[in-house]
Amino acid sequence: MAAVAVAPFVLKDTVFTVGGTDQFEAHCSQIEFAPSTSTLQWQGLTPSASFTDSSSPSWSATLSVAQDWTTPGSLSQYLFQHQGETIDVTFVTNDGAGTWAASLIIAPGSVGGQVNAYAVQTVNLGVSGQPTFTPVVLAATATDDTDDTDVSVS
Repeated sequence: MAAVAVAPFVLKDTVFTVGGTDQFEAHCSQIEFAPSTSTLQWQGLTPSASFTDSSSPSWSATLSVAQDWTTPGSLSQYLFQHQGETIDVTFVTNDGAGTWAASLIIAPGSVGGQVNAYAVQTVNLGVSGQPTFTPVVLAATATDDTDDTDVSVS
């Protein structure tokens, strides 16, 4: 079996687009899509009649957002104004990694927080369906013969 290379990343230069036009990556310190599954078990009346399976995953998105009730169109205001709506989002975790897309069911975040600290709201939003991943299209390889000229050496 071949060893598969790994390229972990640090989440630090992302793009988070909501509704196809508004970019809110500067408003967030966390964006995370997470699946949730359940283990299903059934036991019949004999020891050999034991079955285990898992449910289909349901997905959620966790956003940690700096509360901003001053700037028109801030993410805090957006979440409050669009609660209950389903909004399409895209998320690029890091340059060259491809794009995640999802339809999020918007819920408002909290208001207020600790004294002498930035007010942050953490919202858990439902995902309609599941996120989809579109990898970056790799450049043509060196073996790609797109040049129709033939060169012969005598």
